[in-house]
Amino acid sequence: MKIYHLKTCDTCRRAIKALKVAGHDPVLHDVRADGLDIATVEALEAELGFAALVNKKSTTWRGLDDATKEGLSRETAIPLLVENPTLMKRPVIDHDGHYTVGWTKDVQAGYGA
Repeated sequence: MKIYHLKTCDTCRRAIKALKVAGHDPVLHDVRADGLDIATVEALEAELGFAALVNKKSTTWRGLDDATKEGLSRETAIPLLVENPTLMKRPVIDHDGHYTVGWTKDVQAGYGA
Protein backbone atom coordinates (compact mmCIF):
# COMPACT_ATOMS: atom_id res chain seq x y z
CA MET A 1 0.00 0.00 0.00
CA LYS A 2 1.29 3.42 -0.98
CA ILE A 3 -0.22 6.72 0.12
CA TYR A 4 0.32 9.92 -1.85
CA HIS A 5 -0.15 12.68 0.70
CA LEU A 6 0.99 16.01 2.08
CA LYS A 7 2.55 15.87 5.52
CA THR A 8 0.77 19.11 6.44
CA CYS A 9 -2.69 17.82 5.44
CA ASP A 10 -4.89 16.93 8.43
CA THR A 11 -7.03 14.54 6.38
CA CYS A 12 -3.93 12.72 5.18
CA ARG A 13 -2.60 12.42 8.71
CA ARG A 14 -5.93 10.99 9.93
CA ALA A 15 -5.98 8.51 7.03
CA ILE A 16 -2.42 7.34 7.67
CA LYS A 17 -3.07 6.90 11.38
CA ALA A 18 -6.32 4.97 10.79
CA LEU A 19 -4.71 2.71 8.20
CA LYS A 20 -1.85 1.88 10.57
CA VAL A 21 -4.33 1.12 13.37
CA ALA A 22 -6.21 -1.14 10.93
CA GLY A 23 -3.02 -3.16 10.41
CA HIS A 24 -1.74 -1.69 7.15
CA ASP A 25 1.88 -0.69 6.72
CA PRO A 26 1.72 2.06 4.10
CA VAL A 27 4.65 3.46 2.18
CA LEU A 28 4.34 7.23 2.33
CA HIS A 29 4.96 9.53 -0.63
CA ASP A 30 4.78 13.24 0.17
CA VAL A 31 3.79 14.87 -3.12
CA ARG A 32 5.34 18.23 -2.18
CA ALA A 33 8.67 16.83 -0.99
CA ASP A 34 8.94 13.85 -3.36
CA GLY A 35 7.06 15.21 -6.38
CA LEU A 36 5.10 13.23 -8.94
CA ASP A 37 6.45 11.79 -12.17
CA ILE A 38 4.48 11.55 -15.38
CA ALA A 39 4.18 7.73 -15.25
CA THR A 40 2.61 7.90 -11.78
CA VAL A 41 0.17 10.64 -12.75
CA GLU A 42 -0.80 8.76 -15.93
CA ALA A 43 -1.48 5.59 -13.91
CA LEU A 44 -3.56 7.52 -11.39
CA GLU A 45 -5.46 9.29 -14.15
CA ALA A 46 -6.16 6.03 -15.99
CA GLU A 47 -7.76 4.58 -12.86
CA LEU A 48 -9.46 7.66 -11.41
CA GLY A 49 -9.84 10.17 -14.24
CA PHE A 50 -8.36 13.65 -14.26
CA ALA A 51 -11.49 15.28 -12.79
CA ALA A 52 -11.19 13.16 -9.64
CA LEU A 53 -7.49 13.99 -9.25
CA VAL A 54 -7.61 17.76 -9.59
CA ASN A 55 -8.49 19.56 -6.37
CA LYS A 56 -10.44 22.62 -7.48
CA LYS A 57 -10.69 23.81 -3.86
CA SER A 58 -6.92 24.02 -3.40
CA THR A 59 -4.82 27.13 -3.07
CA THR A 60 -2.83 25.89 -6.05
CA TRP A 61 -6.00 25.79 -8.21
CA ARG A 62 -6.99 29.30 -7.16
CA GLY A 63 -3.54 30.52 -8.19
CA LEU A 64 -3.86 29.26 -11.76
CA ASP A 65 -4.83 31.63 -14.56
CA ASP A 66 -8.38 31.48 -15.91
CA ALA A 67 -7.31 30.11 -19.30
CA THR A 68 -5.66 27.11 -17.63
CA LYS A 69 -8.71 26.45 -15.48
CA GLU A 70 -11.16 26.75 -18.38
CA GLY A 71 -9.04 24.58 -20.68
CA LEU A 72 -8.63 21.72 -18.21
CA SER A 73 -8.64 18.34 -19.94
CA ARG A 74 -6.82 15.05 -19.60
CA GLU A 75 -4.07 16.37 -21.87
CA THR A 76 -3.56 19.51 -19.77
CA ALA A 77 -4.23 18.02 -16.33
CA ILE A 78 -1.45 15.41 -16.42
CA PRO A 79 1.45 17.83 -16.99
CA LEU A 80 -0.22 20.34 -14.66
CA LEU A 81 -0.25 17.75 -11.83
CA VAL A 82 3.40 16.84 -12.49
CA GLU A 83 4.36 20.52 -12.35
CA ASN A 84 2.07 21.31 -9.37
CA PRO A 85 1.70 18.12 -7.29
CA THR A 86 -0.16 19.98 -4.52
CA LEU A 87 -3.01 20.39 -7.01
CA MET A 88 -3.85 16.70 -6.53
CA LYS A 89 -6.73 15.69 -4.27
CA ARG A 90 -5.51 13.57 -1.41
CA PRO A 91 -4.84 11.22 0.02
CA VAL A 92 -4.52 8.94 -2.98
CA ILE A 93 -4.10 5.35 -1.88
CA ASP A 94 -2.59 2.70 -4.13
CA HIS A 95 -3.48 -0.73 -2.80
CA ASP A 96 -2.28 -3.49 -5.12
CA GLY A 97 -2.89 -1.36 -8.21
CA HIS A 98 -6.37 -0.23 -7.12
CA TYR A 99 -6.56 3.49 -6.41
CA THR A 100 -8.82 5.56 -4.21
CA VAL A 101 -8.84 9.31 -3.67
CA GLY A 102 -9.97 11.13 -0.54
CA TRP A 103 -10.83 9.80 2.89
CA THR A 104 -14.59 9.36 2.74
CA LYS A 105 -16.54 6.86 4.84
CA ASP A 106 -16.67 4.48 1.82
CA VAL A 107 -12.88 4.62 1.40
CA GLN A 108 -12.36 4.10 5.13
CA ALA A 109 -14.69 1.09 5.15
CA GLY A 110 -12.86 -0.42 2.18
CA TYR A 111 -9.64 -0.49 4.16
CA GLY A 112 -11.12 -1.59 7.47
CA ALA A 113 -10.38 1.79 9.04
